[in-house]
Amino acid sequence: MQTFWFVVVALAIVAYVVLDGFDLGVGAVYKWVARTPEDRAVARAAIGPVWDANEVWLLAGGGTLYFAFPALYAASFSGFYLPLMIVLWLLIGRALGLELRAHLPDPLLAEACDAVFAISSLLLTIFFGAALGNVVRGVPIEADGYFFLPLWTDFRVGAHPGVLDWYTVLSGVVAAVALAAHGACWLVLRVDAASPVHARAAAVARAGRRALMVLTPLSLVATLAVRPGVLDNFRAQPIGFALPLAVAASLIAGELAGRRGRERGAFAASCVYLTSMLGGAAFALYPVLLPSSDDPSRALTIEKAATSPYAMSIAAGWWIFAFVLVAGAFMYLYRSFRGKISSDAGGYGH
Repeated sequence: MQTFWFVVVALAIVAYVVLDGFDLGVGAVYKWVARTPEDRAVARAAIGPVWDANEVWLLAGGGTLYFAFPALYAASFSGFYLPLMIVLWLLIGRALGLELRAHLPDPLLAEACDAVFAISSLLLTIFFGAALGNVVRGVPIEADGYFFLPLWTDFRVGAHPGVLDWYTVLSGVVAAVALAAHGACWLVLRVDAASPVHARAAAVARAGRRALMVLTPLSLVATLAVRPGVLDNFRAQPIGFALPLAVAASLIAGELAGRRGRERGAFAASCVYLTSMLGGAAFALYPVLLPSSDDPSRALTIEKAATSPYAMSIAAGWWIFAFVLVAGAFMYLYRSFRGKISSDAGGYGH
């Protein structure tokens, strides 16, 4: 059951990154692709009906982590207290910037809401990437299973790092570029070609894909330098090499689809890229949930961090039932709001 719940947490994180990732990406590129009030109304309309529903997967991942692996949840919220508070405020700022805009008729206040929405979205992409970098790199776990990290120290990777160092900053940059491209692909898919937003989003998506062709192998080399044992599971189970191959294939497929104007193909390739990148990280770490940067024996594994087997087995049936309900609701939601958004759309929060 421990492996089952490890997979469940991983799937919830993947679902959040793929779905809410394009919302964050739209926010990150909002000021570049939408330069007039009309353009911004179109960009908001592309995500308005679904952005809050997509965040269900963040709650699902956090709730599942709390239930299935309480020791990891407790250690992480203690050790990452400051960055988690920053993320919380960014999530609040992003939501307020998007939702309050409809209730503030003053142009200056509307512009302030746009700025808060864009800045919060961009910073969230960076912080989420840095969070993954911290998990892959490891943290200085004490004998009692807890740790604490300052926001930064000397920006070098070592036994006592900060939340931000050269590796986690690189991870944040990769995540920001990947999610910005993902959001741009979503805008290309959803916005009518007659809108200026469509053309600008296509240019951003193209630039993002090409940047990822450089950043992705660079991040792999950096990961091998920081944690050489990251390939151990791949060597033991060669089928895992299908994941990095999927990463490479998705970048090529996305570039080809973009050149040929295949909007669905480009967005699907972006989804595959994010899924295979996160899947590769989970495959490399298993059965470790949080590595130790100074003493490997202190790493939090699924066995050390898990709740009781009885609780896990009882909850499995309820989780599957809930997943079916949520999946059905999402299918209905996305079918209800399918189709292109024109330049004269009223917009979300207009």
